[in-house]
This record gives sequence, C-alpha cells and structure tokens, in this order.
Amino acid sequence: MTSPSKEPATASSREFVKQSSLYQEFLAEREEILKHKWLESERLGYDIGFERALLDWIRKHREGWRAARRQHLAPPANSSASPFTAAPGNKQA
Repeated sequence: MTSPSKEPATASSREFVKQSSLYQEFLAEREEILKHKWLESERLGYDIGFERALLDWIRKHREGWRAARRQHLAPPANSSASPFTAAPGNKQA
C-alpha cells in the first residue's frame, strides 16, 4: 500500500525526469531507432525487431545523428557574451 504523502513527490520526480535533457535525448534517439526499424523492415519485407534495428542504427547512424543534433541544439556563436556587458562601441558610465 502506498502512503498518500509520497505520491506528490513521486509525481514531481517523474515530471523532473521527463523534463531532463538526458531523457529528452533518449526519447529522440529512440524515435530515430524506431524510424530505422520501420524503414529497414519495409525494405527487407519482414519485421527486423527492435534489437537488430538498435544495433544497426548505432553502427551506421548514431555518430552522424548525434553530431547533427549537437550542431542543431548548440547555442548561437554570440551567446557567450554576458547580457550585463556593454556591446562593442557602447561605453557605460
């Protein structure tokens, strides 16, 4: 039997995990693996299964997918400047 006092903490913990960047990365990677599974299964004419799709995707596509994702999610080059510093050419009093 679960005590009622622990449920809000558990729900809060689940929400925290769902919002984490690690979990978001896991979900995005899983979606790509499922797409790969579908495409390969269609190409071969039978269901290749998740494990085979996973191993094949990791071997063939993971590195490139991660590099493209990092580039896509990287902050713009100008974001390193602090919002509290003066822009070049502007003098602060």
